[in-house]
Amino acid sequence: MSQRIALVTGAMGGLGTAICQQFAKAGHKVVAAYHPEFDKPDEWTKEMAAAGFKDFICVAGDIASFDSCAAMVAEAEAKAGGPIDILVNNAGITRDRMFAKLELAQWDAVIATNLTSIFNMTKQVSAKMAERGWGRIINMSSMNGVKGQAGQSNYAAAKAGVIGFTKSIAQELAAKGVTVNAVAPGYVGTKMVMAIREDVLKGIIEAIPMKRLCKPEEIGGICSYLASDVSGYMTGATMNINGGAFYA
Repeated sequence: MSQRIALVTGAMGGLGTAICQQFAKAGHKVVAAYHPEFDKPDEWTKEMAAAGFKDFICVAGDIASFDSCAAMVAEAEAKAGGPIDILVNNAGITRDRMFAKLELAQWDAVIATNLTSIFNMTKQVSAKMAERGWGRIINMSSMNGVKGQAGQSNYAAAKAGVIGFTKSIAQELAAKGVTVNAVAPGYVGTKMVMAIREDVLKGIIEAIPMKRLCKPEEIGGICSYLASDVSGYMTGATMNINGGAFYA
């Protein structure tokens, strides 16, 4: 397998870290994209080096801004020494509130970061992938984007939009050797989820048929598969990884 250049947004969160590590294990050159206001790249790179991952390339940008995405991808390609072969649109935020109390700013922030960002990033790489005849675009959706969730109308709408975007762009790029797929995780055992109040977390786990949370590396493994040559006939799909909690 030839080495590919992979760019992962939201790289320094729990899921992003697992995806970066799985890609590195698969032999890819990994560019970790982070937000300069919210992430701590120095701490993250030290943690990664201690875990044996010393070659990650870091680039900063705001995925909600088209111009920032353009600059970030240009920097990533310059540092990596070539064009992006694999894009994982992983970054996301939540602003949970019941709809009656949901504010426009909370709606806009979630749509911009979780949905518009995917347009912003995909626009930078998809045409070049098509020209080269090979590419992998992996978009992070959510179980709640498939089934909906009270208190998350903004998040669920954005993640449902991710699936619609994925299916549409997959059709446009299918004949060009570029696959576009979505991953819809259920509850994953990241630091954020593990910080949920113990009794609430217990109730969540009890409701999952497998009676456990998803491991971040399981999502990383799915992304590694979708980025590989052997996944070449899969496009426009949504991988529901939720322990049987919801069947689409």
